[in-house]
Amino acid sequence: MESGEKFMRWALDLARYGRGTASPNPMVGAVVVSDGEIVGEGYHRVPGRPHAEAAALRDAGELASGADLYVNLEPCCHHGRTPPCTEEIIESGVVRVFAAMVDPNPRVAGRGLSRLREAGVQVETGLLEDEAQRLNEAYTKYIGSGMPFVTLKMAMTLDGKIATRTGDSRWISGDEARKWVHRQRAASDAVLVGIGTARSDDPRLTCRLPECPESAQPLRVIADSLARLPAGARLLWEAPERPVLVACTGDAPQGRLEKLRYAGAQVETFQSRPDGDGLDLKSLLHGLAAREITSVLCEGGGELAHGLVFSGLVDSIVIFLAGKLIGGRDAPTPLQGAGVDSMDEVLELCDMEIDRVGEDLRITARIPPMEGES
Repeated sequence: MESGEKFMRWALDLARYGRGTASPNPMVGAVVVSDGEIVGEGYHRVPGRPHAEAAALRDAGELASGADLYVNLEPCCHHGRTPPCTEEIIESGVVRVFAAMVDPNPRVAGRGLSRLREAGVQVETGLLEDEAQRLNEAYTKYIGSGMPFVTLKMAMTLDGKIATRTGDSRWISGDEARKWVHRQRAASDAVLVGIGTARSDDPRLTCRLPECPESAQPLRVIADSLARLPAGARLLWEAPERPVLVACTGDAPQGRLEKLRYAGAQVETFQSRPDGDGLDLKSLLHGLAAREITSVLCEGGGELAHGLVFSGLVDSIVIFLAGKLIGGRDAPTPLQGAGVDSMDEVLELCDMEIDRVGEDLRITARIPPMEGES
């Protein structure tokens, strides 16, 4: 099975080429193997284009007959934007299919594998399944819960500050950490910040790495309950062709909404929090999912981060820890808000990992689902 792992890892590597462009579809790669050699390969690029299996089979041509197919996700068996991959696999003459994981989409969910078996194709599942699950965790959550996968990114100093008391935060993290953020923007369907960050930092929220394709630029979302984003904000006029969504509540003054629309922003009204104090973040994320947003990168600030974390809406946290000290009782911290009253109420993180990125330490962790969440 060692050679099988090699081929499945190649399929996983191919799948990653679809990061940032394949959504809302999953990232899928496939390789056709004959006599221990790869004779065809492919990956899913964008919705509406051939799926990975179809691309790999067409690359292999007649060499697919009698060959094995390695794919990181169960082949589809239904008509969507493209024909079912199962039928093309059967017609190609492939004799064995190795699928790393079953597709959680109810339209597939084992039916693709069953169709292949019915046609006499040998099917095996589970090879590098954990890696395959991790690769498409945003897709899996989106399909299973109707909510996007949320990653919270924070950069702070060793004394836990995200800016000075005057609000200056450029730059806490180093060059390599900032490059990681740009890559993560390209990999995410949307980037989310609060109105405080939008006003104080005046960010662009785009991926500015030269290798980033235009199709990988994220939707930029501002949580702005009262429509306080200035019409002259950089993210509106420096990249007007890239969409900006200003998420407001019904309390936002109509005049401000019209100014933002005139400046090119998409303005949408969402529910207020039950206590009436600001935007209901779960309503916002449901609204983003309705736009086929499967993954969201939240870049701050502290109030928004607190609201997401303590509402059970964050799946993954990435903290860049810089070897710098700011000090000051009024300097902001990554999580503002009210916080908890006692240590019995703290959120325990899991799957914590620490590595070095340039000058900074990167800490990644998961937040287990809160009680009552799934």
